[in-house]
Amino acid sequence: MAGLRAAQKEMTRRLLLSTALELFESKGYAATTVDDIAATAGTTRVTFYAYFPSRSDLMRELIAELNQLLERISSPGHGSTANDLVAAVRDGSREAIGAWLLERSKQWDTIRPYTVAAFEAAAVDPELRGLVDQWIEEVASDIEAGLDQAGRFAPATRHMRGVLAFAQLDHVARNWAQDRERADLDRMIDVLTDSWWRLLSDGA
Repeated sequence: MAGLRAAQKEMTRRLLLSTALELFESKGYAATTVDDIAATAGTTRVTFYAYFPSRSDLMRELIAELNQLLERISSPGHGSTANDLVAAVRDGSREAIGAWLLERSKQWDTIRPYTVAAFEAAAVDPELRGLVDQWIEEVASDIEAGLDQAGRFAPATRHMRGVLAFAQLDHVARNWAQDRERADLDRMIDVLTDSWWRLLSDGA
């Protein structure tokens, strides 16, 4: 019986998370209230607050889900890290960088609702802004770590290169790529690969 109750609680928690993500995508984070989430999920405010202290806490859970989708793992002193990204940057070849970007592009449709909601939430919630800024820094730091391991470029510029590379990837994934044909996406991945290769490997 205890196992059944635990399973039911997890189902309700998952329902609230998935419903919130759908509403954040269709209405926007700022316009979506706790009442909206509860009503659409077929439950009540009381039930919502039994699982999440606030809408912000629910958004934190969605960001944690995003990290899982991106296969980011906990890293002491670094928050989270993606070992495959570090390895691709350390390798530095156009092939390794292109392969990593291609694999990530296959996830864009799945992760876009999470990233759009996270950036919208960061615009109106200072606590979430700090969390999203930290997440961006962690990705940039993965790129910096790959450059550190490869010994490429002046140390003072490595994190800057990570920030620039992330900005390119984020814009393409979150904005440009939506509703594009696969052929267009493949061409963009090719262009993005060239850009990253020159930025992170000096085209060597």
